[in-house]
Amino acid sequence: MVEPGEQLPQEVLALIFRHLSLRDRAAVAGVCRAWAAAATSSAVWHDTNISCDSEWEGILPPYLSVCLDHIHNLQLEFEPSRKPSRRAATELLIALADRAPGLRGLSLECHGDKPLFDAGRDILDAVHVLCGAARELRHLDLRRLPFTLDDTLVLQVACGCPELRSLFLDNHTLVDSVGPGSILKLLAACPRLRTLGLHLASLSHAVLDALAEPDRAPFALLALRCASPEDARASPLPDQAWAALYCRHPGLTVELELEPALPAESVMRVLQPAVPVATLRLNLSGDTIGPLRFAACHYATTLRALEVRASASSELDTALEELAARCAGLREIHCFCVVRTSVLDAFRAHCPRLRSYTLKLKREPHPWRPTFVR
Repeated sequence: MVEPGEQLPQEVLALIFRHLSLRDRAAVAGVCRAWAAAATSSAVWHDTNISCDSEWEGILPPYLSVCLDHIHNLQLEFEPSRKPSRRAATELLIALADRAPGLRGLSLECHGDKPLFDAGRDILDAVHVLCGAARELRHLDLRRLPFTLDDTLVLQVACGCPELRSLFLDNHTLVDSVGPGSILKLLAACPRLRTLGLHLASLSHAVLDALAEPDRAPFALLALRCASPEDARASPLPDQAWAALYCRHPGLTVELELEPALPAESVMRVLQPAVPVATLRLNLSGDTIGPLRFAACHYATTLRALEVRASASSELDTALEELAARCAGLREIHCFCVVRTSVLDAFRAHCPRLRSYTLKLKREPHPWRPTFVR
């Protein structure tokens, strides 16, 4: 009798199985020998998304253990308020640390609210252990962890991951415990780093100078988040340092995100003319008109994407129309309040490269969906 899996080549089965959930991969692996070989092959597990919210329960650890060696890029999702979910995530990270030579990319994502006063020590300790073992890690994304990141973790990444290409530490916490000194050590230890996400307080003049060094590999993206009290107190960096960095890396783009916790008096200090801002997200509790006009004046040649969360007003509409007239290279505009028709007309008329926009002329049920330009 011909086994079901022998009707198709293993390569074809692997292409199918890679789109299955973790639970379904375990199920097909039990059908026959051919399916088991395909379900545990490198082609299926190279890029893997594992959710510890629901999929973990019922998965036999021996089955998953066999596949860990094949995982190169992992997106791991868990729910911090559920003990089984975070325990599973912690155990998986520790297990990966023992089998980490092939791991190239890791992204951690939390769903739901975290418990009050939860520092996430179990998860962060597991990440610390993994980074000490993953010598070939290229990409580490911690933006969606709701826990305070600190110098100890950054120094472990610097020590354990010399091949790192991208690191995102700009997560949504109101405390920034990563100092510029740790970032300097990271840059020295990871010469191929091209993409870096930080809270503004983690940046310094010395960090910009290190990025602009002649022997530095081309640097592509600097993502800055401004929300914590430390960000509000950060000293402005000299325009000359930004200009030197942009001259050294003409392909550099900066993403700048301003959150409601940022005091109004700090906003215009954070915005600096020489920063090559390509993406600007304004989610302020105070004045939005001033920052919009500043962006129209100083970021006209570099701005490619703009996101605005503010209350509707005629002054806001006018500021958006002025920005549209100046920022011809804009490709995305997303405004999460109702605007007048002339705002939509302005972006259509002045921004020929526009690819998507969220500009609603009347209230609609949330979530608001963008319109894509063909």
